[in-house]
Amino acid sequence: MLAAAMPPLLTPLLAEISAHDFEMAETLIGVARFVLIFVAARALAEVLVRLQLPTILGELLAGVIIGASGLHLLVPPDTHAQLSEGFVTLVSGLVSIPPDSVAEIYNESFPSLEAVAQLGLYALLFLVGLETELEELVAVGAQAFTVAVAGVVLPFALGTWGLMALFHVDAIPAIFAGASMTATSIGITASVFSELGYLKTREGQIVIGAAVLDDILGIVILAVVVSLASGGSLDIAPIVKLVAAAAVFVVAAIGLSRTAAPAFDWLIDKFKAPGEVLVASFVLLALSCFTATAIGLEAALGAFAAGLILSSSKHNHAIQQAVLPIVTLFATIFFVLVGAGMDLSVINPSDPSSGSALIVAGFLLVVAIIGKIAAGWAFVSKEKTRRLVVGLGMMPRGEVGLIFLGLGTSAQLLSPSLEAAILLMVIGTTFLAPVLLRLVIGGDKPDDGDKVDDEVAANPVGLL
Repeated sequence: MLAAAMPPLLTPLLAEISAHDFEMAETLIGVARFVLIFVAARALAEVLVRLQLPTILGELLAGVIIGASGLHLLVPPDTHAQLSEGFVTLVSGLVSIPPDSVAEIYNESFPSLEAVAQLGLYALLFLVGLETELEELVAVGAQAFTVAVAGVVLPFALGTWGLMALFHVDAIPAIFAGASMTATSIGITASVFSELGYLKTREGQIVIGAAVLDDILGIVILAVVVSLASGGSLDIAPIVKLVAAAAVFVVAAIGLSRTAAPAFDWLIDKFKAPGEVLVASFVLLALSCFTATAIGLEAALGAFAAGLILSSSKHNHAIQQAVLPIVTLFATIFFVLVGAGMDLSVINPSDPSSGSALIVAGFLLVVAIIGKIAAGWAFVSKEKTRRLVVGLGMMPRGEVGLIFLGLGTSAQLLSPSLEAAILLMVIGTTFLAPVLLRLVIGGDKPDDGDKVDDEVAANPVGLL
């Protein structure tokens, strides 16, 4: 929360402000944002806990209330929403700088908050990997692969075809919109499953494995769509290379969980300074995220892989205890920012320009829900499995859907109505999934019959 150094290239507006005033304003804005995030998230989380709903829903709603759709106190620059005049006036009066400079400093410093939020996401996925039973994950690998493929193909095919046939959308925008529905937010799903006690169940392991594979398949589809949109010829070689790199990365993570964990334990036992478990774990987390990014994959996949590698460590419990406070703090920021970036003004029925967007959004939302739920029935298993839980677990698009939307917007592939429709689809699936999962699962805690049994785990089927 320390103020960052002044950027080397300042706009004329900021150049007139002294370094001291700049740092004061930046610090004040940063502290105010943290206070707003945690107070709003905690207040709504307390309400939703009493309603027996997942707390992540409260964090998302908190972001909506204080974000671009509500009070405009937490406004990501890429939403193009105006920061609250009251907030700007307050900061301007406290540090004696022009109001226009407050808004510019706010936007300049926002990436640092997003970086903290990304750390929260990576820590959450790292923790999910740590809590994953490798044998159980591998045992349901075939089912996870089938669910992932069905969960990508069904919404992609139905969405693309529907937009072209029913709404006469051009091929490239329709393909991109279909691709945006293939995503699954592993962060949201993992958080809900963990809170409901379903993370280590057969259903939880299938969904986590499928969500990881969804990310890989989504990246491949995105690469194809961007290549088509650029007008160039579709080069198969980079796509094959990406798929091969993803396969090698996943297999390597599984292999390292059996070989690298003992070496990690030996190293930790040699350290004497306090904090060695947390520091060493985050070094491995950073290296895994770096490796994933370097070969063209999402850093989030690297974070999950790092946790998977250490899942068999004898220090697993100590690592979880060390990482949990970081997840509690920083993952909250991540989910609040997801909610803050959602602009609900696009669903205003009284606005004539929203009419077409609402119709297309309704179609996309239905396809997005049906496509993922149907994936829960797309695998064969002799074990008792709650397939509706699997399908609902695959439903939230969350931050992954927003990333897809942002790429489409920046590439100017989408019309305003189609952009609004995709945003509504992302919002709808993100908010509905936690509620529906809670309703379907109810107050029942999973019993041993829901877990992957030892017999199956002893004869695992590979993930790929």
